[in-house]
Amino acid sequence: MKTLPLLTLAFSLLTTPLLAQQNPDWANLKRYTPANQQLKAPSTNTPRVVLMGNSITDAWPRADSAFFAGRPYEYVGRGIGGQTSPQMLLRFRQDVLNLRPAVVAILSGTNDVAENTGPYDQQATMNNIKSMAELAQANGVRVILCSVLPASEFPWRKGLTPGPKIVALNEQIKAYAQQHNFVYLDYHKALADERQGLPAKYANDGVHPTLAGYRIMEPLLNQAVAKALKQKSK
Repeated sequence: MKTLPLLTLAFSLLTTPLLAQQNPDWANLKRYTPANQQLKAPSTNTPRVVLMGNSITDAWPRADSAFFAGRPYEYVGRGIGGQTSPQMLLRFRQDVLNLRPAVVAILSGTNDVAENTGPYDQQATMNNIKSMAELAQANGVRVILCSVLPASEFPWRKGLTPGPKIVALNEQIKAYAQQHNFVYLDYHKALADERQGLPAKYANDGVHPTLAGYRIMEPLLNQAVAKALKQKSK
């Protein structure tokens, strides 16, 4: 199985003893433990969709609680602010697979490009995204791979010129999704301005969407879920 080598590589390269010494719960595995325990079994009438991500996903339920309380899908947010793809991969089983969703939407990569947990390596990020997708597929969960949202600058780490890096990563995510028949959800195309950034009308800081930004994303997510549910799980 392709998943095992990728998981082994990601774990060995990215969870070093130094990181463990600095923070024993580096992936913040405990963040959603109470919520996961309290979550009821999925309804047969309302497909469960887990949103795996970073602060963009984390803030979404608070920004538009009505969207998360609505129908026709049960959206379960499992975003953690600041997280990179290796951290998401480490908590993927407990925060996604164990919740028995019909669909997972993976939004990962912004903080990799921002070098939150070390120098950015596009292929390493892509390998982590692939591993999450393949874990989901192996467990019968339909996969949506989301593009990284546009950003022309990171307020907390300036000078990295993230715009072109995000475009390049998104191209690789899209190609991988097409190759493996996963749904590709292109938030970037819907939100980007001429600078490959997130304009002020959608984000106050150029990275994190306001309610207006989420309102652009929500119908796109609904459409992607509907498309994913039409596909046969493997």
